[in-house]
Formats: sequence, structure tokens, C-alpha cells
Amino acid sequence: MALTQADIDREVSELQDAYDKALAGGAPAAHHPPRDYAPYRSSTLRHPKQPLVAVHGDPETVELSGPAFGHTDVTALDNDLTKQHHGEPLGERITVSGRVLDGRGRPVRGQLVEIWQANASGRYAHQRDDHPAPLDPNFTGVGRVLTGDDGSYTFTTIKPGAYPWRNHTNAWRPAHIHFSLFGDAFTQRLVTQMYFPNDPLFPYDPILRSVTDEPARQRLIATYDHDLSQPEFSLGYRWDIVLDGPSATWIEEGR
Repeated sequence: MALTQADIDREVSELQDAYDKALAGGAPAAHHPPRDYAPYRSSTLRHPKQPLVAVHGDPETVELSGPAFGHTDVTALDNDLTKQHHGEPLGERITVSGRVLDGRGRPVRGQLVEIWQANASGRYAHQRDDHPAPLDPNFTGVGRVLTGDDGSYTFTTIKPGAYPWRNHTNAWRPAHIHFSLFGDAFTQRLVTQMYFPNDPLFPYDPILRSVTDEPARQRLIATYDHDLSQPEFSLGYRWDIVLDGPSATWIEEGR
């Protein structure tokens, strides 16, 4: 029998209640969800079940087959997803800006930040996405930028739409943008997601709800910033990324 939203809601509620009780009893806050979070069905099938493989010898040998990123690889237009084609993409134009910080609030400069997302109809420009929503010939949904000396980044893009997925019957993902951050080496990669405020799908999404710690979950939601909005052009959203410490942004482990 196919799982319904009510089945998933029940599992999410039970796990949330268990976490809240443990927290009230003195347990430490869990900033990251378990890799086998049951309501997110595929995580139980693909999460690592064996210990990590140790790299013997020079650790830098791991990076020999990885790509190398430099300042010349990122152009001035890579962070504007609305100018990558001949025409204007459809949808609500937005500006997303923030800073990448360490656990002490210090800026992390020269960080490669990449994003990918669905279009305004909730469809990815990817051959495996067969969602029956229209593709936009003027929107690919990928961009990148290097953080400035103050750790800042900015993207101009289109607000993505919600889309269905097959975790359970009538499963829908809230609008979100995927973020990838690279450190000084290809092996230093962090992947996370940014959400938009007041999305009605938040309570029904087992991926977001897998972050059972409420403050940690709220750190994944951007803030509307009217000063960041550009007159007659775009609405502004601000979202800072903290790499470590008690205020760290949730990271998709195992990616």
C-alpha cells in the first residue's frame, strides 16, 4: 500500500516529539538529522552503513583526479542566472545575497559558491526530471560565484516553484535553492538548501523536517530584505551560511 501524507506526518510527529522530549531532558541539540531518517524514505536505502575508508599515504593524492577551480574559471556573469540565454526567463526575478562565515563570525573569502534549482514551474533542466511542467528555454538553473573579502556572495535568479516527488502519495517539495560550497580543495565540499519564508509546504516536507532542532531548521530559511530588493527589477532575500560552530548551517552529509 502506498504511503500517504498522513502516514509521513505521523512518523515526523513521533520523531519530533521524541527529540523535543530528549532535549527537554538535557540531551544536546542535534543540528544534523540522522542519515536514516525514516520519513525521508530514500535516505534509509542510500545512507552509508559501513565505516569511512581511510586514505593511506599522502592525502593530497585524493585530489589528483578532481577539478581545479581558480578565479579565471568564474566569469562576472556566472552569478546571474537570468542572463545565460538570449531571452528573459519566466518567473519572479529575485536577488539572493548573504555572507559565508566561520563559527566565530569571520568572513570566509574566496569561497566558491554554486547553486542549482528548478525553474518557476518547479522543473529542473535535467533529463531525469520528468515532472509534467514546462521547461524554460531561457533558464538552465545553475550559477556560481566567489565570495568577496567580506565573505559576501550575490545571485540574480528566478524564484523556483514547488514540485512533486515520489517519497509518498501527493508529496511536494517546498521552493528551495541548492547551495554547494568548496573550500581550498575539491574534497572540502558542503551541500545544503535554502528555503523561502512562510512556505505552506514546510510542515509536509520530510527533508526539511528531518532537521528536528527548530533553531537549526530556521537557519535554512532566507529572510526577505526590502533594502536588497531592486526597484522595478527583483525582490531581495538574504541568507548567511555559517560553516561551523553552534550556529552552523545544516549540511547534507554524505553528499
